[in-house]
Amino acid sequence: MALPWKLHNLLKSNNIDNIMEVKDLKPELLWKCFDEVTKIPRPSCHEEQIREFLVNFANDHGIEVKTDKVGNVVMRKGATPGHENAPTVILQAHMDMVAEKNNDVEHDFRKDPIQTYVDGEWVKAKGTTLGADNGIGVAAGMAVMIDPDLVHSPLECLFTVNEEIGLEGAQNIGKDMISGDMLLNLDSEDDGEIFVGCAGGIDTTADFEYKRSYTPENFEYMRVSVSGLLGGHSGSDINLGRANANKLIARFIWDCSQRWDITVCSIEGGNLRNAIPREAYAVFGIHSSHQEELKHHLKKYYEAILNEFSGVEPSMKLVVEKAERPEYCIDSETSLRLVRAVYSAPHGVASMSRDIEGLVETSTNLASVKMIGDNIIRVTTSQRSSVESRKEDIAGQVEAHFQLAGAKVSHSDGYPGWAPNMNSRIMKITADAYEELFGVKPAIKAIHAGLECGLFLAKYPKLDMVSFGPTMTGVHSPDEKLLIPTVDKFWRHLCRVIEKVAES
Repeated sequence: MALPWKLHNLLKSNNIDNIMEVKDLKPELLWKCFDEVTKIPRPSCHEEQIREFLVNFANDHGIEVKTDKVGNVVMRKGATPGHENAPTVILQAHMDMVAEKNNDVEHDFRKDPIQTYVDGEWVKAKGTTLGADNGIGVAAGMAVMIDPDLVHSPLECLFTVNEEIGLEGAQNIGKDMISGDMLLNLDSEDDGEIFVGCAGGIDTTADFEYKRSYTPENFEYMRVSVSGLLGGHSGSDINLGRANANKLIARFIWDCSQRWDITVCSIEGGNLRNAIPREAYAVFGIHSSHQEELKHHLKKYYEAILNEFSGVEPSMKLVVEKAERPEYCIDSETSLRLVRAVYSAPHGVASMSRDIEGLVETSTNLASVKMIGDNIIRVTTSQRSSVESRKEDIAGQVEAHFQLAGAKVSHSDGYPGWAPNMNSRIMKITADAYEELFGVKPAIKAIHAGLECGLFLAKYPKLDMVSFGPTMTGVHSPDEKLLIPTVDKFWRHLCRVIEKVAES
């Protein structure tokens, strides 16, 4: 029977993607779980709703569940009969997601569900982060727990809190929350790659104390903004040469300050320590007599920046528009020190690994510039390295840099890296399962991004661990997307690994 012409044309034009929902994708069990997860608000530090959802999910399905004092959740399920003596497998994912959105999007991450949609082979969100990092890992743990056909040894699912802002859940995991010997971290982003090591990290914060001054009357005031940058994950994307919005704004303001007398009223950019900043702005004033000169200078600057990042930042925008005269500005001494410090601050790759080809060893991210109250401007940075001494060194360099600029500098506690164990039993099982299913050997790698595995190993030194997941790109930005065909592979791979452990 022939299709009605309207439906036929709809299918031919691929517009069916616009009516297909995430829950309709295959494998159905996993995608339905993921769809439910995206409906639950879960920004870092606000995981109350997703924790309640997971506890209710476990109770509804008769699964043993408990939480600890920081809010981590563990579910337990006994083995398939006959496999009770095989090693206990822990599936691990984090509950929270990075809350990033485009400026023109209205979305309250503490109240609103993520608006997902299917675009060809990808699942995306409308103007916000998708939260597949690590919602797809949470969904996989849920699906494994209720899959009636999966043959398995004893299982534990560990869902941690506040991974994105400092791995708080992993750092403070309750005593005896997990008992397994093998841990599958489901927080990686590349199909066909199995990770057996990661970088450690530390945050460095610089506070500039300033005084408010009255703005000059004979100045014109403008708002300069950078937007449309790709941003991305400060671990996995730091080597891609993407622009940093904070540095572009500081560079422009500094350049103007070398030509004319200016006053800086406000400056802000970036949000999260582990995201390369995509947007930033500053409000500044310049003497009225220099308006035309500024216009010509802006045009020249913009052309130079576009040329520098040609092929890297296709959607970059630099806009200067007239602003109302603010009542106050930042005192001139502090604004000069701040702009100089942000402009000259290190950002990007500091060194590459000499042991693993193509792996970033050490990096730093100039993450955010925020005005706090009426007298503090806070610059937040994040350092990573797979070598502990280099992590301390790059953090020290950043500290010294901002100390020279007169800022008060502090560090977070940091977190350890995860050293590869090339004799790992679960690594061999995971690699063999992938090759058995798909006919190719997976790549065994370490990752520059931070994973919770290093912290688990510090508390449970006998754990044998690997990390893997489906392909996603643009994580930690509104461009985040999840490649649909790799989700099916991820699910089949995960199930086969669990089966192989049970068989052992």
